Amino acid sequence: MSDIKGTHGVSYKAVDDQYFQKRGLRRYAGVFSLWALGVGAVISGDFSGWNFGLGFGWGSMFVAAIIITVMYLGLTYSIAEMSPALPHTGGAYSFARSAMGPWGGFVTGIAENIEYILTPAVIVFFIGSYVGAILGTDAAIQPLYWVIGYLVFLGLNLFGVELSFRVTVVVTLVALAVLAVFFVSAIPSIDFSRWALNIGVGPDGTMVALPEGGGPWFPDGVHGVLGALPFAVWLFLAIEQLPLAAEEAVDPKRDMPRGILLGIFTLIFTGFGVLFFNASIGPGSWGLKESGEPLLDGFRTIYGTDIANLLSLAAILGLIASFHAIMYAFGRQIYSLSRAGYFPRGLSITHGTHKTPYLALIFGSLVGLGVMLVIWFLYGAETGGAFIGAALLNMAVFGAMLSYVYQGISFILLRINMPHIERPFRSPFGIPGALATILIGLVTIYFQITDPAFRAPVIAVAIYYAVMILYFALIGRHHLVLSPEEEFAMTKGASGGAH
Repeated sequence: MSDIKGTHGVSYKAVDDQYFQKRGLRRYAGVFSLWALGVGAVISGDFSGWNFGLGFGWGSMFVAAIIITVMYLGLTYSIAEMSPALPHTGGAYSFARSAMGPWGGFVTGIAENIEYILTPAVIVFFIGSYVGAILGTDAAIQPLYWVIGYLVFLGLNLFGVELSFRVTVVVTLVALAVLAVFFVSAIPSIDFSRWALNIGVGPDGTMVALPEGGGPWFPDGVHGVLGALPFAVWLFLAIEQLPLAAEEAVDPKRDMPRGILLGIFTLIFTGFGVLFFNASIGPGSWGLKESGEPLLDGFRTIYGTDIANLLSLAAILGLIASFHAIMYAFGRQIYSLSRAGYFPRGLSITHGTHKTPYLALIFGSLVGLGVMLVIWFLYGAETGGAFIGAALLNMAVFGAMLSYVYQGISFILLRINMPHIERPFRSPFGIPGALATILIGLVTIYFQITDPAFRAPVIAVAIYYAVMILYFALIGRHHLVLSPEEEFAMTKGASGGAH
């Protein structure tokens, strides 16, 4: 294949139509399926992970959740404008490629790739925690649950987009029903002051349990609010994956904005609901701050252990919804970067019958599981599951925050430099909304890096990020392909339809 010289020091390989025929996707999703994909990807955050932020005090977590909600409103409205204007599977990489060139597309794509590879790892960790707690199994066999989880849902994602979306819709609706049952069931047991505010500050400045509650809203002051930001992100993280379904949506220009916005408002309701109801009953903030299964703890308080275990079998479906949906996302994200040549091109080949990016799905699963096993063997079960889960969570959030900053910048640059492209939806928050996303994302990154508890895992991700940039500088930039995203960017929107 001959080279085509591009700008910014990159070159493109000429490919024929057969290249794209081997990488075809199938359109299926309507607005309801897109809503379910977005909500399903995030809903596990209501079941586990967010509760680690309670260690800074309930008030700190509440304010952090408000700040992060502002960030996600700015982000989702920006994406709701960009996704129908650039309806390609590339998502964040596609936006950044059009706004900032191939280097901008790559660094954004890698940040998003880190998020989507590690987020399922966090979720399957919590699935293992729930299953282990329900069955009463030893912590040493947790890796077995992780392997089983990856195998089962890799299989479901391999057998076609129709099955993927049907499974997503069902498990998402069941997960929402479980949350509704929990909220209603918790009402008679609510004692907000006693349980939500049962964390105080001891004489030496460390956090202590207050058996009768009545503690301060902000036991760690402003620092506590900022420290809780990464965990508040978990209530919304991955809603931004919806543009990755653009080439499998029936009408992305009409349905993508609707699906994204319906999704974010659903998640705002469920996120603040679980923050209030779960913490306002026993064991309260102190008991939940290191729990791998906070909703199960709440069900135990309401119904006792036996019935709680039965209900929590249904609650696991919330985690399954996100695990399944984000596995879909990393398959499409790796596919898009591979199809354009940023990753090895073989990873973008789709199955001849099912039209799923099966090699991308297998590769992403192996990497995510590999990271989990490395952390497990480095830190061991004896360090406590809470640390391992929180470490993985912070690693995923770090990648997400980088991609959010880049997407905010992309939105601003596209508004300024490509005002002529068709925008079926326009964000009412405009550039100020994107600026809010950028600012809050940078603040969250800063406090992740300065948190000594999770600094090492976050720095490990940063090192990997730097290595991937070096790979692109030395190798990747010479092997790009004129995919739809690349053609759209190079022609300023004049061409670049899906092949």
